[in-house]
Amino acid sequence: MTLPRQPAAVVFDMDGLLFDSERLYAESILTAAREVGCAMSHDVFLQLVGRSREVNHRFLLDHYGADYPLQALIATWGRHFQALAAVGLPLKPGAAELLDLLDELGLPRAIATSSTHATVRRNLTSLGLVDRFHGVVAHGDYASGKPSPDPFLKAADRLGVAPALCLALEDSHNGVRSAASAGMMTIMVPDLIPATDEIRALCTLIVSDLHVVCGLVRSR
Repeated sequence: MTLPRQPAAVVFDMDGLLFDSERLYAESILTAAREVGCAMSHDVFLQLVGRSREVNHRFLLDHYGADYPLQALIATWGRHFQALAAVGLPLKPGAAELLDLLDELGLPRAIATSSTHATVRRNLTSLGLVDRFHGVVAHGDYASGKPSPDPFLKAADRLGVAPALCLALEDSHNGVRSAASAGMMTIMVPDLIPATDEIRALCTLIVSDLHVVCGLVRSR
């Protein structure tokens, strides 16, 4: 198992790839729904993963109806998530080692996420990682979110590296679609959602964790 070429840069997704945060989001949205008194299920939450907030808001209103208490849920969800994250937002296995390796090799890296800049900054600051990335592309930086290629194309532009020379790391289906359509080498590290046949066809590789990515990058 090898990469087709040496990457000149690496673009990370954030939630579920760099941070083990999707489980916290899942737990907190179910807690929030109980508090607000509205419908929500784990299966519905999984359909929100890797998509922009605008798309997710429309999906929830379409799925549950126009009278769904969306804003109350969002506010309560955010409060419960921050409480969980404050206790400890864990890095995914191999993340610290991969960042150290990229430092060693002198490879630039960026984050491409559907989250806001404030959320990215808060997460990176909590673990002392603010200075470990050369660029952050977040909500508001692109015309269309994942699965559009825009977030990854913007990240490549900010790093000054051609998309074909970038290695994209993703955990979600829409993230994989976004990175692959941007023309990047795309590795999926599944988190809550396994790869489908469609997603396997789009990926350069599918691996179990970021420790494996370290080996792939080092071997090139």
